[in-house]
Amino acid sequence: MTARNVNTIFKREFRSYFNSPVAGVFLVAFLVLVGFLTFRVSHFYEARQASLDRFFMWHPWVYLLLVPASTMSLWAEERRSGTLELLLTFPVTLAETLLGKFLAAWAFIAIGLACTFPIIITTAWLGSPDMGAIVTGYLGSLLLAGSCVAIGTFSSALTRSQVISFVIALSACLILNLAGFEPVTGMFAAWAPRLADAIASCSLLQHFNALCRGVLDFADVAYYVSVIIFSLAAAHLVIDNRKAS
Repeated sequence: MTARNVNTIFKREFRSYFNSPVAGVFLVAFLVLVGFLTFRVSHFYEARQASLDRFFMWHPWVYLLLVPASTMSLWAEERRSGTLELLLTFPVTLAETLLGKFLAAWAFIAIGLACTFPIIITTAWLGSPDMGAIVTGYLGSLLLAGSCVAIGTFSSALTRSQVISFVIALSACLILNLAGFEPVTGMFAAWAPRLADAIASCSLLQHFNALCRGVLDFADVAYYVSVIIFSLAAAHLVIDNRKAS
């Protein structure tokens, strides 16, 4: 695997987002949703707290809707249009193509996250926020987005239909979010506390909440990296099998 080939695929895919209305629609939808949920639903100003807890708490649910929409065409469209076979004849490996596409989609989501920087200024104006918690919160959000992108990449590799890819990715991310949702873990905690802990440890939400508290734990970072690696490896296996057949 060479960085040059990965970079070539990355540039191709990253430009494709901005060559269509997808970039504008996604960025506007992301900022409007996060802003509305933070300031209107969570009453950010009324709380009079110099904290981004009310901001970060909505990220898993916003990503749940928007990330599958931004990744559903990564491989499904290549298969539907018949360009997948042509793409795989280029002098790049499947792993390089897969990594380039994934990094392009992740960078695109990261741009939307970076555009929320005014809320840091707003929070600093309200008081003296814990900058450590803000940094780890943004890191957690970026890792969470990367995990959702990897899951979306895998779901897109499974089918030639973008709609089916979207549904699969949304369902998988929803299950992984709900696994750490308190009402869900509470159902198991009463009669099987160990099972409840095991389920919660597999949750995207559980590890994200830990990072948002300002605690940078290697286990939380390793969890997200593991989800990304596993999802990309599964996508590689699926595409390679289809190529062989």
